[in-house]
Order: sequence, then structure tokens, then C-alpha cells
Amino acid sequence: MTEAVSRPTLEAVAARAGVSRATVSRVVNGGDGVREPLAERVRRAVAELGYVPNQAARSLVTRRHDAVAVVIAEPETRVFADPFFALQLRGISKELTAHDNQLVLLLTEGRDDHARVARYLAGGHVDGALVFSLHLDDPLPGLIHDAGVPTVFGGRPGWGDDGDAAGHTRSTGEGPGVVYVDCDNRGGARAAVRHLVDLGRTRIAHLTGALDQTSAVDRLDGYRDVMAGVPGASDPRLVVESDFTPGGGERAMRALLDRCPDVDAVFAANDLTALGALRVLRASGRRVPEDVAVIGFDDMLPVAMEADPPLTTVRQDIEEMGRLMARLLLRGLADGRDRSAAMAQPPPAGGVILPTTLIRRASA
Repeated sequence: MTEAVSRPTLEAVAARAGVSRATVSRVVNGGDGVREPLAERVRRAVAELGYVPNQAARSLVTRRHDAVAVVIAEPETRVFADPFFALQLRGISKELTAHDNQLVLLLTEGRDDHARVARYLAGGHVDGALVFSLHLDDPLPGLIHDAGVPTVFGGRPGWGDDGDAAGHTRSTGEGPGVVYVDCDNRGGARAAVRHLVDLGRTRIAHLTGALDQTSAVDRLDGYRDVMAGVPGASDPRLVVESDFTPGGGERAMRALLDRCPDVDAVFAANDLTALGALRVLRASGRRVPEDVAVIGFDDMLPVAMEADPPLTTVRQDIEEMGRLMARLLLRGLADGRDRSAAMAQPPPAGGVILPTTLIRRASA
């Protein structure tokens, strides 16, 4: 049996640097009041001895855990099958890593998991939370608010200015004090549908996302904005609800062809829905874009480029959204060393909306 190797102690670092234990503790924990020459001696001793601070002991001093919870309000099967989540997590991870913070991933398979997540957050294991893919009836915002954890949301929240922070929901607006990052979903949808109108298409359909999420609602509103200005183009049968997945796109496209076989263009709520639509169109003998033009939303690579044909889509910078969420949260935490101070200085309230761009490829 191998003997355990003793780890360098705070006292050993103090002896090597020729300073007090308290001085070492202040330098290691980022405290003030140590002259730079002494601080440099401590840092050199730490490097020479290979000293690694005990995180539990450090947390008792700093009341910071250097850990952030990332809460995705979706089941595991959805999270690991959809590249959107991988891109957003990559952006979050890069930003947290750059600031020496750990990412703690929490998923919700069902309603029973909400209480588990709330207990974990309230238990003081993390300094803050990043929450995305919320649904309009989701109790998570209220539970997180009650847990007293600084939070930044991914996506426009679903409760209104006159709603409350306990998660009572509305279809539009943002709650007081809520910080979120989103893209211009409505403007991006308008650009996509205008492009189809400019191509001379007259029977333009929309395969929605899950309409209990604000991103899907905003993209549907953008579609309607443009179609309302096209004479004779309004037909409720051209809107088919889907769920942001390839399988949902297939089902919605089949339903659309049954309802409106004369459809000549499709704006899908995301790239995965568009992939499902392309499969059905190909199986039905419809040529893309000659018979039916197709546009997606997200510009997830390599998904959009490997579609057949390559997908015209609305680009949003998903990775940058993740980085910005983490940046806003860390900025709010930076003003307070301990948990209570962090709560007193949350990230500045309001939403950050990133621009979108129409990317033209062969499908439309």
C-alpha cells in the first residue's frame, strides 16, 4: 500500500517565505494589506513548495466558493442531443475558467428535480447561477429567487414588469431586477421571412419552436410581423407548432404538407427543426429550394453546412451568449467578497440583446 504524501502546509509556506502565517493567508486568499515585496516572496514560496490551498478552509475565510451553477431546464436526453447547449456551455466554461471558477452542471429531468436544484443552490455550494432554456410555467425562477442566489438568465424571461420575482409568468416583458442575455429573436425572424418574400414566395409557412419558451414566441411574432404586410398571405394553417427538435420538424412538415400542399417556403424556428423539414421534403419529392425554400435559425456548425442542401439560416452567436452570461454574473460577484455582499451588489438589472445575421446558403 502506497504511503500518502504529505501536502505542504500554510505554516511551511510561511517558514519558507519568512513571514507570518496570517500574511500567507491574506496573499493566498486575495486579501489586501500586504506589501508587494512580501506578497512576491509568498507567491514564490507557494510555487517552490507546490502548495495548494484547501478550498474548504479558504471558503471559510473568503465566503466564496469560486463555483457557479449552470442550470438547464431540460432533460438530459435533450441537452446532450442538441448542439445549441454544447455551444452555450462552451462559452460559459471558457469565461469561468479564465476567472478560475468551476462549473457545476444541474439538469432537470422533471418537476421533482426542481426542489433538488433549489436545495442545492440554497445550501451555499456555489456563488451564483446561470439559468437557461426556461419554460413559461417553470417554477425554477421563483425557487432560485427564494434560494437567494445571484442569477443571470439565458433568454428573455417570461414574466412581465408587473409580474413578480417569484416566477409568476406572463408572455411578454421582463421582471424587475432580472438580468438576462438573449439574441434578437424577433428581428432575426423578420429578416428570414422578408428574404423569402423577396424571393417571390407567396405561401410561406412557419414551423414554430416550443411555444412555452419566449424564443419561440418571439420568432413566431417576427414571422407574423412580415406576413401581416403581405396581401393575401395570412393563412393560420401555415403555422405549425413544433419543438426545436429534428423529430418535431419532421412531424410538423408532414402536417404542413397535408394542410397546405401548395406551400413554397418554410421558416423553421431552429436549424434542427429545419433538418427534419428537409428530410420530409426530400422524401415527398419536393426540391429545395426550387419547389420549397427553407430557412432555419441558429447557424449551428457543422449542422447548417452539412444539411442537404446547405442551410440558409439566421446566425446568433451562441457561444458568445454563454460567455456574456458568465461575465455579467462574475462582474456582479466581484464587488463583494462574501455571499451577503454579492447579494447586495447583483449584476446590473436588464437584458442584453445580441444582434442576429441572415446567412444565405443554398436552401433559400
